[in-house]
Amino acid sequence: MAHVPTANGTAMNGATSLVKSLEAAGVDVMFGLPGGAILPAYDPIYDSTIRHILVRHEQGAGHAATGYAQVTGRAGVCIATSGPGATNLVTPLADAAMDSVPMVAITGQVPSVAIGTDAFQEADIRGITMPFTKHNFLVTNPLDIPRVVAEAFHIATTGRPGPVLVDIAKDALQKETTFNWPTSIELAGYKPQVIPNQSAINDAAALIATSKKPVFYVGGGVIKANASRELLELAELLGAPVVTTLMARGAFPDSHPLHMGMPGMHGTVAAVTALQKADLLITLGARFDDRVTGKLSTFAVNAKVIHADIDPAEIGKNRYADVAVIGDVRETMKALVPALKSALAKSQPDLTPWLASMNKLRATYPLGYDLPSDGSLSPQFVIERLSQICGPDTIFAAGVGQHQMWASQFVKYEKPRTWLNSGGAGTMGYAVPAAMGAKVGAPDTTVWAIDGDGCFQMTNQELVTCALNDIPVKIAIINNESLGMVRQWQTLFYDSRYSNTSLDSKRVPNFPMLAEAMGCVGLACERPEDVDATIEKAMAINNQPVVVDFRVHRDAMVWPMVAAGTSNDDIMIARATAPDWDSQEL
Repeated sequence: MAHVPTANGTAMNGATSLVKSLEAAGVDVMFGLPGGAILPAYDPIYDSTIRHILVRHEQGAGHAATGYAQVTGRAGVCIATSGPGATNLVTPLADAAMDSVPMVAITGQVPSVAIGTDAFQEADIRGITMPFTKHNFLVTNPLDIPRVVAEAFHIATTGRPGPVLVDIAKDALQKETTFNWPTSIELAGYKPQVIPNQSAINDAAALIATSKKPVFYVGGGVIKANASRELLELAELLGAPVVTTLMARGAFPDSHPLHMGMPGMHGTVAAVTALQKADLLITLGARFDDRVTGKLSTFAVNAKVIHADIDPAEIGKNRYADVAVIGDVRETMKALVPALKSALAKSQPDLTPWLASMNKLRATYPLGYDLPSDGSLSPQFVIERLSQICGPDTIFAAGVGQHQMWASQFVKYEKPRTWLNSGGAGTMGYAVPAAMGAKVGAPDTTVWAIDGDGCFQMTNQELVTCALNDIPVKIAIINNESLGMVRQWQTLFYDSRYSNTSLDSKRVPNFPMLAEAMGCVGLACERPEDVDATIEKAMAINNQPVVVDFRVHRDAMVWPMVAAGTSNDDIMIARATAPDWDSQEL
């Protein structure tokens, strides 16, 4: 339990009890926007030690809380009023649920006597968010506030992390009460299994020791569990290929010789093939998402599966697990290392041919791109130069679409918690507010948002928040004047019929002028020879947010690609082409 600065039994109103409870939970910052139902809480916020950052839209508050949580590992906090204030948090809550991000959302509700009467700004936010919150509460008794807040943070940050909503009726905030922070938390039916079963660990080790084509299938759970060091030790002990999903980029160093890259719809040929041709998937904190598996019935058909996850609901959900290991993935790997050493002492298969074939694929089909024949700016080149100039300590956040995939491919990630994106929900508009939250959580680290011109126009108003609150994020707009990923699908699957995907963003708005109007520095770049100087100029500005409009070639595509609903065996490395599998020794 956190340190409690306020003595139990102290008299106060519910609003003060809420703020004191947040302080007791260790909250140092929250993102929010006041309104009628939550207004009583904003009076004690005025005197609180908690930094409150006033956003321009509640969606920005939610994504900022997510960015803060992804960088720090702590629960992000957002606060909004009832009705539309609360419903504007729906997308960030769904986003956090899909990506297992710890977040606590505080919302005001109409007075308890008015609940269910369609009162002004009433919305059943509990009912609305029940499918994608880990848990949610409605508080009508002010005595319950400290207990509920303590439970909310406990639920959000233990087991599989996720978002928790605390909805508080206005009269509960106004009534007098006494503050009593709980000394312990016991929730009936909620006891996440942290330490894995030793027999399951032994079964996993025995299966690994007899495998000739094992691969580590690493998901975002490894980052959530702060288990990158354990992963490195385990991978090097076995010497098997490692693939890191979109949510796991940075969990294992890109520069490591065992790393085959990212699997999935836009993964590397080596990573996709490693999963397809493996005889064993050592699955760590991953969930067999459709963007990784492609057509599920054709995914890794010859592989047995070890599935290690803290959430038992994930085991067997999409793919049968031959060995299920339920527990914290860090504790799982700590237990697996000695068990595997013992198993390998009895039986150590030669993985040299398997690793050689994967290395050959990685060398034969590296990630790459063609420069535009007209000399215009390549988006991949911009992102590649951002990575090389800014270095591996930089935090990158991305929106959703082509720029997201290029950022996952052409930025070199060496450390966990340096890559933020909306993986499961695919939320356009995520990048700017998430970068804001990340910069608040890691103020001494450079934070870049790599955003598309479509995504940027959804939430760019939070740059005003950044400018006014001294949050000097840097935004790289990959401006191809299109909803790029949708346009790519129209090119490939709809005979280039570009229905409603043109944004004309090189004409309207003028992004540098818009940035200047919001208190930021606005820059533009459209020539390859100016990219490095533009990035370095942006890097030199650290007292204001910076927005760079990179006006790139419109028709660049994300390769490789596995079309939705098709087999990973049909991966395309360019339009309508696939590797010649018959010539590969797999």
